[in-house]
This record gives sequence, structure tokens and C-alpha cells, in this order.
Amino acid sequence: MVPDTAPQLFPEMNGMRLEVFKTLWGDNRPWHHAVQEVRAAGFTGIEARIPATPADAQQQAQLLKHADMPYIGIAMTGGGVIPSQNATLEHHLTDLRSNLERAALMAPRFINVLGGNDRWSATQQAEFITQAHAIGQETGITCVFETHRSRILANPWITLDVLPHVPEDVLFTLDISHWVVCCERLLNDPADDFSAFFKRVHHIQARIGYDQGPQIPHPAAPEYAECVRFHQHVWEQVWRAQKARGYAISTLTPECGPDGYVHTLPFTNAPVADLWEMNTWIGQTEQKHFQTLFPQ
Repeated sequence: MVPDTAPQLFPEMNGMRLEVFKTLWGDNRPWHHAVQEVRAAGFTGIEARIPATPADAQQQAQLLKHADMPYIGIAMTGGGVIPSQNATLEHHLTDLRSNLERAALMAPRFINVLGGNDRWSATQQAEFITQAHAIGQETGITCVFETHRSRILANPWITLDVLPHVPEDVLFTLDISHWVVCCERLLNDPADDFSAFFKRVHHIQARIGYDQGPQIPHPAAPEYAECVRFHQHVWEQVWRAQKARGYAISTLTPECGPDGYVHTLPFTNAPVADLWEMNTWIGQTEQKHFQTLFPQ
């Protein structure tokens, strides 16, 4: 049976609440370790790549079911984080179908799609999103399309060009840290109006970028307070738009990660901060931030 993974739109009762998910990016341990940490940190569930085989997907599905833990899946199409430059639109769509077949075994809330290629035109990006959205509808799994460098929606201005050419019910994941480093500035000029896009955001990946990189050394560092305030202001706009659309649940995944994102010391390559500690800080800080806006 294909799970019901429609967006979390419920009648308003006690107000909107925030559910925070743990990323498994950079965590190479068996999933049961992460399950234990999720609850200890006051988080709700796990966000992770869809397992590579049906057998692996089934195994992780049993673990999550036993723990009664929600799951957000990540589908990468056309290669790894950096897509193959030879992969056509059809290759990306074929990859997505394969990913969704495995994801269906895991009853995901939704699938966060890192798809396509940043070299594609706005027309090509819109075509991929439209067809990928239709594939998700066929399988009964909601596909949500992420703003991510090297992929579609890597640039905010092209994203605004794409928006009018995709179905009105297409939803997005916002990781605005990618746009910050792509544009080499905090996007806080009065001319930087992304409200049309924010009204379509379903999920937030909460990493704090700065003008020269996608991840500040530590989100609690006072010298980066302006960057934190900018990202929080953006997340507030998304939350208010979600509330206006009738959301009862908003989801957020703190996503500080490795692979050149975490800052390291020269010569030793030792990380300057612990990834889980940073992600926990963001998660717990944003839960408090959310409560100030939408008290229960």
C-alpha cells in the first residue's frame, strides 16, 4: 500500500507546531544510533537519503516503524550531490521513479528532491519539476523540490522565472544558505523579494550561510549574529505563509554538514565544531523561536 503523504494540512486546533528532524548527512553510523539521539534532543524524526536497495529500505523501514519515528526521504537524481553532466532530463526522471519505488517501502512524510542540473535553463527546470511532480502524484508520494547549488533552483532569480511555469500545487524545500553563497551576500536588500516563492515552501533545511560560504563556523558565534538574524527572518516569513495556508505542522531540519561545509584547522583538518552539537543548537533554538511566534 502506498502511504498517504499529502502535505500536513489539518484543521487549526491548538495552532501550528514545529517538528524538527535530524539529518543523517555526515552520520555514517547505523540508523538506530540516530534514532536514540533524535528523541534525546527533543526532535521528531529523521531526514536521510533513500536507501540504495529495496532490502536496505525495508530494513530501515522496520527500524523506524518500531521506533514510531517519522521519516523524510532525500532523492538525488542523475548522480551524487553533483549531478553527472551527461545525464539528460529523462535520466533524472528515471532515477526519481527508482527512488520513489524504494521510498514507498518506508512510508515517508514526503521526499525532498535534489534534481536536475544548474546548467539547465528556466524552461528545462520547469519541465523537470512538472514531470517529477506528476511522477510523485502517480506513486502517491509528495515530492518537494529543494533550492540547492549544482541543481535546479540553485539561483534565486532563475527560480523566480521557473515558478510561473510549474503547477500551482508544486511545493519546495528552502535552504536559503545556498542562495546566500551563490549570490555572495545576505539577500536582505528591499529589492530581494522572494515572497512568491516563500508562499510555496513546504520544508526548511536550516543551515546558516554567509557571503563566502554555505555554513558559518558555529551558529552561536556572536560574530555571525547578523547572518543568523537574516536566516531567522526568512524562516519567519515561511512559517507565516504556511500558517496562512492552513498548516498545522511545519517541518525543519538543521543541516550543518561535513564535506567542506564544517570549518577546519589548517594542517590538521580538525573540525572547529561538532556537527551534532551545532545541529542540536539550531533545532532547539528554532523551536524556542517558533514558540515566540506561535505560542501553543
